[in-house]
Amino acid sequence: MIISHKNKFIFIKTEKTAGTSIEIALSKYCGPEDIITPISPEDEIKRKHLGYRRAQNYSIPFACYSKRDFWQAMRQGKRLSFFNHADAAYIGKHIDKNIWDSYYKFCVERNPWDKVVSWYYWRYKTEPRPPITDFVHSKEANIIKGFNLYTSSSEIVVDKVFLFEKLDQAMKEISHQLGLGEVLSLPKAKSGFRKDKRSYRDILSDKDREKIGKVYAREIAYFDYRW
Repeated sequence: MIISHKNKFIFIKTEKTAGTSIEIALSKYCGPEDIITPISPEDEIKRKHLGYRRAQNYSIPFACYSKRDFWQAMRQGKRLSFFNHADAAYIGKHIDKNIWDSYYKFCVERNPWDKVVSWYYWRYKTEPRPPITDFVHSKEANIIKGFNLYTSSSEIVVDKVFLFEKLDQAMKEISHQLGLGEVLSLPKAKSGFRKDKRSYRDILSDKDREKIGKVYAREIAYFDYRW
């Protein structure tokens, strides 16, 4: 997750949508006052080697605390922070309303059938893996963070949800919207775990298709995803 005061944007990071790669790429253009949440140690090393800004300023200022936030911080014994997959409601609650209203807010969504396959290989990086059908029909396949991050009461509250399937076009549009002067170049991050590059149609069964379709029906309907 990034809140850039320099370029006036908020990037909400969904899961299995090239979020870490986008986050690293955007870090190149961030300033010293911008909020950048931590990513994995290996990805932070990659960001460092590229010479981009790393995690910074992600502790939430006390001025943005509610009474409940103070109670939670005291109970946990630590400051509240912005975090990797913070949702729109959490972000909006802890920044100035004018910032939320005026900054360009965006994220990325992905075909749910393809996303579940990617999630499977992320959860089980090495053999032996459980059969993918067992995974799809378990609770593990139901928890991919996406739709609830950028919506409120099932209404989209960001300015643009880009599609993973049109990522190259999205990078051009984001770069233009933010006035970066060049097209975002995405580094590879978390992409080496899936060796099976077949289409999800060749991996998932009809029962798998039906289960995923029910769990992620909102995304499928809103973005008109087709099998």
